[in-house]
Amino acid sequence: MTRKQAGGGKDSRPGTTEVVVRHCQTLDEFEACARLQKGVWGGADIEVVPLPLYVVAAETGGQVLGAFAGETMAGFTLALAGLREGKPLLHSHLTAVLEEYRNLGIGRRLKLFQRQDALGRGIELVEWTFDPLEIKNAYFNLVRLGAIARRFLPNCYGITTSPLHGGLPTDRLMAEWWVGSERVKRALGVSDSVGSGKDMPMERVHVPGEINDLKRTDRARAARMQREIRERFEDCFARGYAAMALERTRDGGDYLLGPWSPS
Repeated sequence: MTRKQAGGGKDSRPGTTEVVVRHCQTLDEFEACARLQKGVWGGADIEVVPLPLYVVAAETGGQVLGAFAGETMAGFTLALAGLREGKPLLHSHLTAVLEEYRNLGIGRRLKLFQRQDALGRGIELVEWTFDPLEIKNAYFNLVRLGAIARRFLPNCYGITTSPLHGGLPTDRLMAEWWVGSERVKRALGVSDSVGSGKDMPMERVHVPGEINDLKRTDRARAARMQREIRERFEDCFARGYAAMALERTRDGGDYLLGPWSPS
């Protein structure tokens, strides 16, 4: 591996330097990903993805993507190569952006690069898990990217020490991003087609906006809310529905669910 070259001393503050998204290739860059992950999620060292796994991902058909503002790594994505029903996929395990670079579209640029790379390799599906209680993230995944979710993973990663999880079970939805589909093209603004009637939502799952504050002030109440949301999703998924959108409300957000197929 070659050592990362210096970037010429450019100012890397947000808004002053063009952000470049590309594959990470060096140990220095993989180490920067691990440090960024630790800074964003916190938690115990045992919960941090170790440096060798970034190397393995890059060498075995996965992805380690970095968003660079000059010499600063502003964000990254780590994806592993996998199979689902005998077909190749990318499991996008981590995407993180430094706090001072958020709300600048860097997360979306990382996902768009990920999509183009997947399409170039003939990969139709990129998947990742996300917390159903995080409304802003859900809106980004389902509405802005055009992903859907049909699987619920209760306490997927166990109880962690990350302050972001508030000591609650790590319930997760599994996002399916069918990168070449018309639905995704519409979400990204690269298709003029309109949705079909089969995408009409039939159920709603409400997530109160106060739940993240309750993680800190009333964990028992937050846990009850989380359990009710889990039960609603599991019921809808058992009936063959998929979460296809999120509608913001005055007191939180409503997931919109209905029948869906990739055709």
